[in-house]
Amino acid sequence: MKNILVLIFISLSLMSSNAQNLKLKLWPDGVPGAVPNANYKEAVVSPWGTNCWEKISEPELQVFLPDSAKANGCAVVVCPGGGYCFVSFVNEGLEIAKWLNSNGITAIILKYRLPSDLIMKDKTVGPLQDAQEAVRVVRRNAKTWNIHPEKIGIMGFSAGGHLAASLSTHYTAKVYETKDKVSARPNFSLLIYPVISLKTGITHQGSREALLGKKASEKQIAYYSNELQIDKNTPPAFLVHSADDTVVPVENSLLYFGGLQAKKVKSELHIYQKGGHGYGLGKSSTENAWPAACIQWLQANAWL
Repeated sequence: MKNILVLIFISLSLMSSNAQNLKLKLWPDGVPGAVPNANYKEAVVSPWGTNCWEKISEPELQVFLPDSAKANGCAVVVCPGGGYCFVSFVNEGLEIAKWLNSNGITAIILKYRLPSDLIMKDKTVGPLQDAQEAVRVVRRNAKTWNIHPEKIGIMGFSAGGHLAASLSTHYTAKVYETKDKVSARPNFSLLIYPVISLKTGITHQGSREALLGKKASEKQIAYYSNELQIDKNTPPAFLVHSADDTVVPVENSLLYFGGLQAKKVKSELHIYQKGGHGYGLGKSSTENAWPAACIQWLQANAWL
């Protein structure tokens, strides 16, 4: 009860200025590949001192529309991090939505399923299914939500960054039966201290084991090492990392940036000397410069 009250208070205080907020079931007709499990119950926990969702079986979209006077037609689907074990919805969700709205951008927090054999026939595709459908739902509702259908981005933090990069490189993967031909390709990606690679020595091991298990094959590891899956049609990316990140090595962002450059895909990378990991919008005068740089990049590429 205490956690629920805290969630309500935070949500109201962060988003009270928004003109309209919406909450939608991502899969109103049933989650693809779901395994029924009455004992698998969603909860709000605080593993790192910030509220997170765990055990999500019914993914949702939380849509935060900006004030109509500021709205510019751009939208961003936000994938909070949490090592594929949690979804850190405050500092990498609600606070991000408030910042996006302040810049006229529609924010959509994706409450995605965390990979689990307890509720999925194939846990390796569960989060990707949710990410693909999230972009499709936003594109289907573009007119209703005053969004330009070609100005829809994906944003991810840490393991959420892996999900965002996976969508950016696997948006055509047939991981469920679609009801129409609406594209799941994001027009751009914003990757903040992301897990990119699942290779040993580079990856965040906890995220890899959560997604692929402890006995992942080399084929699986390569498939979800997103720096290996870049092609000329991969969406442009804005990346942020700290050199002293001991949770997700900075090599992840360097590899993805290098791969994009090799394919001549527009990209920008900001590496800060200090910052560590999990700082959201930033906690000091160094890494908290990234939000302004991100807006400048979006403007420079005519998404704002």
